[in-house]
Amino acid sequence: MTTKIEIPPSARRLIGSLRDIGYDFYTAVADIVDNSITAGATHVEIEIRFDGPNSSVIISDDGIGMTERSINESLRFGSQREYAENDLGRYGLGLKTASLSQCRRVTVLSRHSQRQRRIIGRQLDLNYIEDTDRWEVIDPELYGNTLRATDLLSRGPGTVVIWEDLDRIFGRTDVEGGWAKRRLAKLAPNLEQYLGMVFHRFLEGRASVKGNFHISVNGEKVQPWNPFAPEEDTLELLPLRWEFPTPHGTSYVCLNRKVLPPRSRFSSHDEFERLSGPLKWNRQQGLYIYRSNRMVQGGGWSGIRTLDEHTKLARASLEFPSELDGLFHVDVAKMRAAIPPEVRTMLEDPINELAREAGAIYRSDSASRVVSEPSSKRSLDAVDGVALAIRSAAMMAGISTRQLNSFGAHLKKHHPSLAKTLGL
Repeated sequence: MTTKIEIPPSARRLIGSLRDIGYDFYTAVADIVDNSITAGATHVEIEIRFDGPNSSVIISDDGIGMTERSINESLRFGSQREYAENDLGRYGLGLKTASLSQCRRVTVLSRHSQRQRRIIGRQLDLNYIEDTDRWEVIDPELYGNTLRATDLLSRGPGTVVIWEDLDRIFGRTDVEGGWAKRRLAKLAPNLEQYLGMVFHRFLEGRASVKGNFHISVNGEKVQPWNPFAPEEDTLELLPLRWEFPTPHGTSYVCLNRKVLPPRSRFSSHDEFERLSGPLKWNRQQGLYIYRSNRMVQGGGWSGIRTLDEHTKLARASLEFPSELDGLFHVDVAKMRAAIPPEVRTMLEDPINELAREAGAIYRSDSASRVVSEPSSKRSLDAVDGVALAIRSAAMMAGISTRQLNSFGAHLKKHHPSLAKTLGL
């Protein structure tokens, strides 16, 4: 008979490694919001409070809450639970790893019953684990933030997640100094922007959430940022869909392609600036990858092509359900997905077609601006854009380079000013 020896990992050593799994502050908060959406919440409230060493981040929701058994399981690394088809969670690590990537103590309080005001609380404290080297959670004392959380849950079912001892957020800085206070103050507006992008479909009411879903950060309602400008006059190319086998049947990967209008055709200058996105136009072009309606990656071409000023108006959504996580190698932090070779091959031609359409619209707009502007204000870049647009159109019409050059020479001889305007 084979002898089997159980060798449990050192809690002290392993938990330190799990803190570096790849989250930043914004993706860590987003992972907690994922849990709230899965729990059927209609409102997620995030409070970032500066109080020196007692500073905290509190994330509360009005979802269905958790029972004692489920709250214990939620703090187990690699929790044992079944995931529904469109659940935003997957690996059983999110709540713990996301929280501990930012703080040394995470407390979870939850109320499951509408009728009974029974609140269950559990706390995972790195200081305790490092002292004991044991995978144990604590029943938290009711004071300070935990007491405030019970007040929030007096309204009805829901869950409150509290981050304290924010060592990763403050870093090595003096937690009582002005720099620490300014750092925490900057997190709120940046978090609003990030959550507005990642969860824009939920905030717009387009995803499967019961009732109107909204998020607030320090009392400010998060506004959705839709990279595809649904209110503007966009050019939409033919959508594409591919079928892939799964253990339960088949699922689909979908590609939707749009070219946003140039500045001159936007409804307003302010909207053009807003739709430029957090990283501005050039870096926001490209693929937006969605997993079960939640954005995983925002912008860039994933190696299919490079960023280009002439294609900055091109944006495409690549969408797949969570049951295809294995195919796309979604990471634990849900910050990125790797496009598998079989999907990449099918994307190349449609993406290049999108880029050509975006380039043509960009150059056409440049040409129209050159013609309409006084000659003293015309830039060399704009003139080059006109020339490129003319050459591109000539090639598509079957006009040879020799014929185009002959036309240009004739125009230069008889209409030199027009030839100069057109860049010929």
